[in-house]
Amino acid sequence: MANIKQQIKRNKTNEKRRLLNQSFKSSTKTAVKAVHKAVELKDKDAAVKALNHANKKLDKGQAKGIYHRNFVANHKSDLSKLVNSI
Repeated sequence: MANIKQQIKRNKTNEKRRLLNQSFKSSTKTAVKAVHKAVELKDKDAAVKALNHANKKLDKGQAKGIYHRNFVANHKSDLSKLVNSI
């Protein structure tokens, strides 16, 4: 445990950010799974809606600094190809 006051504060904020990032990543994964599920069921309308939601989540994650831009670009591309394959 740190005994420097500023480091104690930093540890608290780091833990708060970690939990928020963890929550955001989980909801993003759920959005991506919804796209896969809609494609599995061959429901074009639901797949497009889910794709838009997943893209929004990925973009927001990139803006927040949670995801690297290449990670986001690769996932958006893969999901788009998947939806277009219906």
